[in-house]
Amino acid sequence: MQDCIFCKIVSGQIPARIVRQNEKAVAFLDAFPLAAGHALVVPKAHYQKVQDMTPADAQAVFQLVHKMVGRVESATGAAASTIAVHNGKEAGQEVPHVHVHIIPRKQGDGAGPVHSMFKNRPKPSAQEMDALAEKMH
Repeated sequence: MQDCIFCKIVSGQIPARIVRQNEKAVAFLDAFPLAAGHALVVPKAHYQKVQDMTPADAQAVFQLVHKMVGRVESATGAAASTIAVHNGKEAGQEVPHVHVHIIPRKQGDGAGPVHSMFKNRPKPSAQEMDALAEKMH
């Protein structure tokens, strides 16, 4: 896609600190990191949402995520990391190209668990939970 910043990084039109890649995905340092060492993994092909990816591209992205997590933690001295995907604008996706955040985490970094993001949580009944689970089969 012509105006996509991640497509421009993949094609070399925009410089990035690329740290690793495979045939279908690339990992690079986030230009606006939430923590030192914050990396992104993106498919080389343009997809807006995870479910839009081909199985081969999805596999390549998550294989690269798998390889990068330990490298990010080791390079930053972090004992843990948050791995996040914002899948669509309403979920907080700022660049409409699938990207997986790998954010190294340390004690006292000021960030919390994913549950801390949601202030207005639903309280579904057991029946509502069962109905949702059935719809997802």
